[in-house]
Amino acid sequence: MLRVILAEDSVLLRAGLTELLTLGGHRVLAAVGDAPGLLAAVAAERPDVVVTDVRMPPGQRDEGLRAALELRSRDASLPVLVLSQYVATAYAAQLFSGGPAAGLGYLLKDRVGEVTEFLDALGRVHAGQTVIDPEVVRVLLAPPTGDRPLGRLTPREREVLALMAEGLNNQALAERLFITEASVVKHAGSIFSKLELDPTEGNRRVLAVLAHLRGAGQP
Repeated sequence: MLRVILAEDSVLLRAGLTELLTLGGHRVLAAVGDAPGLLAAVAAERPDVVVTDVRMPPGQRDEGLRAALELRSRDASLPVLVLSQYVATAYAAQLFSGGPAAGLGYLLKDRVGEVTEFLDALGRVHAGQTVIDPEVVRVLLAPPTGDRPLGRLTPREREVLALMAEGLNNQALAERLFITEASVVKHAGSIFSKLELDPTEGNRRVLAVLAHLRGAGQP
């Protein structure tokens, strides 16, 4: 059971998420409708994980995202799952460029309707993993233009990178793409080399994905 603080300005969606989380075996400590309420709720009782919408009152812009970044600046170990109505890579880039990506997730609200996927993402974020919505990854990994590092990757390498972003291991990647695990390892090595990722620096799979999130400055 996870202790969750939820921030969502839509009363109906907030109630629905609360019910979904409860049915999933979790406990909702607080369900608030604006960014100040989120900050106050987390200050009052440190949850196991925070779930927040990007756009909330008072300005209906990116208050929820900014609150999430503030919470992470106060406690980098606090797991946070951010929900967005639209694919906005600038929001995702902002979320993941503020510090360590461990325990951070960015999902489209449509994913909430896939209950198993949503609850799985929540658990993965709580476990310290990085979760990025597959649709956001698809947009990020569209064929690039100019001299962005992604332009160095072959179409197959972009496929491999996209599946890495979904959290697939080598075996699952091989099964999805109908190739051998040895081929996956070869493609991954080429990706890391082309993106100039230090082999001694943490989880290169996550770093490879974040390299493009942080370079994707357009919503």
